[in-house]
Amino acid sequence: MFKFTAALLKEFRLLVRDRVGLALMFLMPILLVIIMTAIQNSTFELINDNKIPILLFNNDNSATSKDFVRTLEKAGMFKVIQINFKEKQNIRALMHKHDALVALTIPKAYFSQMEKQAQINAAKALESFGMANASGVKTNISLDSLDISFQPVLQESYRYSIRGGLQSIMQIIANKIMIKSLYSSINQKEMPDDFLKDMMKSQVTFKQTTLSNNDNATIPNASQHNVPAWTLFAMFFTVVSLGGNMVKEKLSGSFVRLKLLPTSYMLGLLAKQLVYLGVIIAQVIVIFSIGKWVFPCMHLPELNMPTNLFSLLFVVLVCGWNAISFALCIGVFAQSQEQASGFGSVSVVILAAFGGVFVPAFAMPEAFTLIMKASPFYWGLESFYGLFLENRMFIDILGTMLPLIIIAILLQITAFIGLKAQKLVH
Repeated sequence: MFKFTAALLKEFRLLVRDRVGLALMFLMPILLVIIMTAIQNSTFELINDNKIPILLFNNDNSATSKDFVRTLEKAGMFKVIQINFKEKQNIRALMHKHDALVALTIPKAYFSQMEKQAQINAAKALESFGMANASGVKTNISLDSLDISFQPVLQESYRYSIRGGLQSIMQIIANKIMIKSLYSSINQKEMPDDFLKDMMKSQVTFKQTTLSNNDNATIPNASQHNVPAWTLFAMFFTVVSLGGNMVKEKLSGSFVRLKLLPTSYMLGLLAKQLVYLGVIIAQVIVIFSIGKWVFPCMHLPELNMPTNLFSLLFVVLVCGWNAISFALCIGVFAQSQEQASGFGSVSVVILAAFGGVFVPAFAMPEAFTLIMKASPFYWGLESFYGLFLENRMFIDILGTMLPLIIIAILLQITAFIGLKAQKLVH
């Protein structure tokens, strides 16, 4: 027991002296989790809470055009900024001036064309019911196109959302025009406004449900996604400190002196892993505490902890064991501290990219599926998200934990083979 305690104390002293490694393991993930959560939360607010500024160049002054503008404003998605149509040639400067992300141009007599098309469709519909003769009705007319201009900074997904919102509003106007045309054709008089409002009332309602193992689950937020992901990223950056210390021991001759001691080097290796496992647990406590108590003070969404804390501890320990096993492999095979820190850091970033830390796993190309599932980050994130987003029980996360355990065992075996090959252990 004395030998093991001495080995633990020795590893702890080496760790405390490595200030650069400690900074990478604590300060870097703390900054990352704050910055990335703030960025993603701002993006969510842009789409969900804030209105999108839209410049409207309207060259149609009909009553239907005014109804369209009112509907656009009531939709809640857009902040409508109406600009005189004659200024359309300065559209780029005006978009920058008003910080508008999109501009919509309505051509002259656009809605009157829609009304004529609606009258044609109404006549054809009544003829199919045997209520009118549409032999003298003109064929379909061709509508002018609406011109939509986007700021180049907008990604394609946002453009789809904006186009979809505008198409929905335009469809409401088209439905109103069609209902009024049918009513006028049948009754030979204008439709009363109250009757039109009753006809246009939506009967469709939606009830939002978050899938989980209990009925008290909260809606996931930016913290639920980012805090576990960047905590996992921080775990694997133990490679800089642990891998570097192992290389330093090899180069300084400490390995030879350790072999002369009346104890097994495997005992020292176990001490290394336990010390760094303690560091990883400290990382988790620090980062989760920031998400739980500091984020609300920064006007960021609070991290909602899973109800099953035993499962969370199990996931943390297995993911930490993976990170330590990976660092051991790097430390065994690296020939210099530069190789350990350089290759270790780059490989962690690559594994994180394939594992879904930077880009969600569902957005990965199919060609990357096999590589993605070989990354411990993928299985670690699946386990964390299962707890934080779905409140899964211990039995439910075993399926994602098993690949992590297998990967850790393979890494431990690889590290041991490397030590044997270098004749550092018997």
